[in-house]
Amino acid sequence: MREKMMRFMQGRYGYDRLGQRLTVLALVCMVLSLFGVPFISLAGLILLIPVYYRMMSRQISKRAAENQKYLQLEWKIRAKLQKKKQELSQRKTHRIFRCPNCRQKIRVPKNKGKIAISCRKCGAEFIRKT
Repeated sequence: MREKMMRFMQGRYGYDRLGQRLTVLALVCMVLSLFGVPFISLAGLILLIPVYYRMMSRQISKRAAENQKYLQLEWKIRAKLQKKKQELSQRKTHRIFRCPNCRQKIRVPKNKGKIAISCRKCGAEFIRKT
């Protein structure tokens, strides 16, 4: 039986990261439907259609391009979240101001009183209390 399945899947795209995420999303919808959320189970079933279509597809280059676009989007979101996480971890020791001229973010140490801050990008100088 395993050999038959391997022969059947030969030349087909298979399972990738986009398929994994869609499957997890469909599973979450199915679990939410157990709690009485109306029409959410239908959404879960509809999400499974592109998963199986992508897995059985013989257009490997198109499916790989779709997956690549998804991975780029995921990377951008992860990078933004990582940056926010880093900013939040530095809140105890530093303050972040924006330059009034060019809106560049500037990080300065906390508890230094009133200091003159100069922007490295545009050279503008402004006074803020840290």
